[in-house]
Amino acid sequence: MEEEIMLEFKKIGFSFHKEEEEEVLKKCLTFCINYKLSPSDLVSSWEVYYLNRQLDESVVGNALMDGFLLHLQTEQKEAVIKEEPHLHIYSSNDVDMILSDEHEEIKEDILGTPSDRSGRHHADPFDSAQRTNGNSSSYGKPSNHVTPFGKRTSKFVVQLTVNNPPSAENGKNENKFENVDDDIIRRVQPSKRCSLLVHGSRPEPGCRFMYDRIEDRFNSLENRIKKHTTALVATGLYEEPTDPTVASQKSVFATGMICCDGEGRLNEKSILLQSSVQHSGGQRVRLDLSKLNQFSIFPGQVVGIEGHNPSGHCLIASKILDSIPVSAPTDVDLHPAKKQARDEEFQSADLSHKLAELSLMVAAGPFTTTDNLLFEPLTELLAYARRKMPQLLILLGPFVDSEHPEIRKGTVDRSFDEIFHLEILRRLQDYVEYMGSAARVILVPSIRDANHDFVFPQPAFSIHPPDLKHQITSLTNPGMFDANEVKVGCCTVDVIKQLSGEMISRNPTDGSSRDRMTTIANHILSQRSFYPLYPLAEGIPLDFSLAPEALEVSTIPDVLILPSDLASFVKVLSLGGRNEGEELVKCICVNPGRLAKGEGGGHFVELNYQGSPDKTSASVIRI
Repeated sequence: MEEEIMLEFKKIGFSFHKEEEEEVLKKCLTFCINYKLSPSDLVSSWEVYYLNRQLDESVVGNALMDGFLLHLQTEQKEAVIKEEPHLHIYSSNDVDMILSDEHEEIKEDILGTPSDRSGRHHADPFDSAQRTNGNSSSYGKPSNHVTPFGKRTSKFVVQLTVNNPPSAENGKNENKFENVDDDIIRRVQPSKRCSLLVHGSRPEPGCRFMYDRIEDRFNSLENRIKKHTTALVATGLYEEPTDPTVASQKSVFATGMICCDGEGRLNEKSILLQSSVQHSGGQRVRLDLSKLNQFSIFPGQVVGIEGHNPSGHCLIASKILDSIPVSAPTDVDLHPAKKQARDEEFQSADLSHKLAELSLMVAAGPFTTTDNLLFEPLTELLAYARRKMPQLLILLGPFVDSEHPEIRKGTVDRSFDEIFHLEILRRLQDYVEYMGSAARVILVPSIRDANHDFVFPQPAFSIHPPDLKHQITSLTNPGMFDANEVKVGCCTVDVIKQLSGEMISRNPTDGSSRDRMTTIANHILSQRSFYPLYPLAEGIPLDFSLAPEALEVSTIPDVLILPSDLASFVKVLSLGGRNEGEELVKCICVNPGRLAKGEGGGHFVELNYQGSPDKTSASVIRI
């Protein structure tokens, strides 16, 4: 029988150390006898263990046998639990843990995965859907081959750090957790539980159709110009704007939106300024920026211009104001009832944390590689989070990516909702139950999510995990929330990439300009809009009837999350401070990149906020 076991291992590409081969085969034979396994069943279990532990070498070593034994024991217990749904099995470790956590009223159920417990509480329609296009679901039995993602050798490599954060694990030291994770349960301590306050609720679920009316477009754009104008005048530094299309030798002050005079990309010769209906009837005038030492503009940007128009056909700018003052209110046009509701919402935050501190991990989809729907990158991310124990895990879509090859071809044999619930929500349920009642997860949808309303702005996912609704939360896209007094804003539309393709700039000759990514991120905050670009980029289904309120950045966040296909980064943004007495506000901007790229791994961000952006440490980590 030992020869049969050895042949089964070699069939799937595993080998043995010569000096250990005899001892390892004897142990394997003992496992087969004790657990009534055939050689093929034993090797199948080994392959599951190999994939779950993310081992690098295809060698069956004696040092791995203890961990493999624990894996077999767990499989046997799970098999018994599935056959006897009401049977409770406790180990000594479980009893100790329950006793120690009794004062926290943490209900520990039975040994086995939380997915099993969830399945017993309610019938799950996804149990019958275990295979996808020939590749086994990662929550069913894994496929009989190692994927390109699983073959990589470098794991969790830090590629960028801010303020010297704690070093992340890499491929060399990850193996030290190999046996520890089998018998030690790591939990987020109750004292580390973060408070959470979600701002706003629009749009409501069910907004599946986009009504692209000219009236809505007009009102949305006019509203932005009006707010910008009101904020600039409120500072007392500028008078009420005049009509920029009227000829005048004197210096005038005007506000309006940057436009292009053609269908191509914006350039210095094609810049137009469209003023408001109130001040110029919505007319446009050519804008000359040749006298400015520096500028950074894009179509749809609302600006203030100081200059003169000697001919009535071209406004020659001497100064450009491209941001709303930090101290200016953004809700001047809100209905009094809405304004009062917003004020009460902000005042109702949990003030128990005097110093805003928060540890979080941020990752953006896709969460599976393009060659399968096994969601291996998500599995590894959650394994990493179990060891690092962040207070908050933020996951941004797409989760079920409509651009995934198998989904685009229509070759999956499960519904998109089934994939989302089985592959995403079940893993997250396992994660929060493993980490304890203090762990929190936030999900933000994407317009690429095949299982969700695709019109932007989007409602939150309609998810109701049993007994975990306070731990797994979904936001609108875009959305804002407070966690431990740390204000966080996020938007999953790739506005950074789209602005980068449309923005033109002139840098000062002294070399004091900011880098391009910092400038783009600053535009989001200075325009007080999660999507200030107009005309829209191709493929963005924006509903202008919802845009004015849903896209507004009502307050400068402490952390701004903008996932993009462009290179990952973490940057400290500075706003305000231009005028005397104006407050200087700072914000951490995070682009976590994509967790999966093609058939390989991508990036995510680990961040520890310590009272202010200057004291915050962060790492961009390649998975």
